Amino acid sequence: MDAKTAERSRYSLGPAVAEGKTKTIHRIAGNDELVALVAKDDITAGDGAKHDIISGKGALANRTTSNVFRLLKACGIPVAFEEQDSATSFVGQHCTMLPYEVVTRREAHGSYLKRNPGLPKGQLFPKLIVEFYLKTKDKNWKGKPLVADDPLMGYADGDKQIQLFNPAKPLVGQEPFLVLSDAEVFDHKDEWKLFPDMRRIARQTFLALEKAWQLEGGTLVDLKVEFGLDKKGRLLLADVIDNDSWRVLENGAYLDKQVYRDGGALDTVVEKYRRVADITANFRVPAQRIILWRGSETDKTEAFAQALGPLADMMQVVTCSVHKEPVAAAHTLHRMIQEVPDSVMIAFIGRSNGAGPTLSAMSTIPVITVPASAKDFPEDVWSSLRAPSKVPVMTVLEPSNAVLAALQILSARNPKIYAAVRGEIEQRTVNTVVI
Repeated sequence: MDAKTAERSRYSLGPAVAEGKTKTIHRIAGNDELVALVAKDDITAGDGAKHDIISGKGALANRTTSNVFRLLKACGIPVAFEEQDSATSFVGQHCTMLPYEVVTRREAHGSYLKRNPGLPKGQLFPKLIVEFYLKTKDKNWKGKPLVADDPLMGYADGDKQIQLFNPAKPLVGQEPFLVLSDAEVFDHKDEWKLFPDMRRIARQTFLALEKAWQLEGGTLVDLKVEFGLDKKGRLLLADVIDNDSWRVLENGAYLDKQVYRDGGALDTVVEKYRRVADITANFRVPAQRIILWRGSETDKTEAFAQALGPLADMMQVVTCSVHKEPVAAAHTLHRMIQEVPDSVMIAFIGRSNGAGPTLSAMSTIPVITVPASAKDFPEDVWSSLRAPSKVPVMTVLEPSNAVLAALQILSARNPKIYAAVRGEIEQRTVNTVVI
């Protein structure tokens, strides 16, 4: 690490414990649970065959990684990130890295097209594809020669063998060039049990970043991440996520390292990296709220909290009879919308359900009404369905569906909620293309 970086660091950095092509990892003096990752100005492609130095690239990469990890941390994703430490470094948990690159794909680009030449570039996958690559160096794995670095892994959880494939050759008709036993790959007890969690976290990560990019006018098409185990044995998303880690399109053009791979001028490449660092600074989880409005204490709210699950803390319950206390209700409504403008209301009212339409007519936020007494008095539903003009209330009979509708509305602007809602949808989604 250079002297200028050390001056800016708020931690006392010890010796380097590892060094890669684009970063150096340093111990933190006096704390064996933390390390500092210092970004270099190096940029490489083709397993290092192409190599340049771009002044300022390390700072831009570090800004991007810090922006991304801050978002993921706010989304509840387990990351090995504490804080940005300087212009070129951040501090995170000291992890024992797992030897896998985990790639998540929404569209077919890059090596995926080489393995599946029958697919058009940009083929969309409604269900995210997750692939594992064995992270290697110098075409060698523990003394065994490889035909290519970072081979594609063919592995089913619990199998005793791991097949390795050339990632740049068509898969159809390709035999594995090497088959390893699990003991030749795994270094931790029951390491195979980490694979489902790695897939789950990789999908969550992609979905959160997919929405964040959508909100900024970009399209995330694939993403590479790595994992590690911290000192307590926790599985964490580790290493870095910067402009070398993904493919992102803006108006159909790449914003990422693909520009460098394709031979773009270095001035063009650094401008792309600067733009990405600026854009990712806007990544955030917005302040949002679900207002559950009920007419009395007898209207039970447990079903709504249960449907929200881990997102239950974003729900606020209001108890106020719009029929009996219209002035107080209006005052409460306007105050809550002023506090958190980006809200959705669920009106859960027993007996006459006219409160939902009334609240809808008074506010700019979406209102979903759930007739609390609909099962016993189905005619109550009509007070919500037959609303007059300029009363855009929505009526849903089941609390769980009302919650889901509210989350779908909010997910349009919230990476955390989008990851939860879209992730559940993809569990029952099937890709219809031949892959």
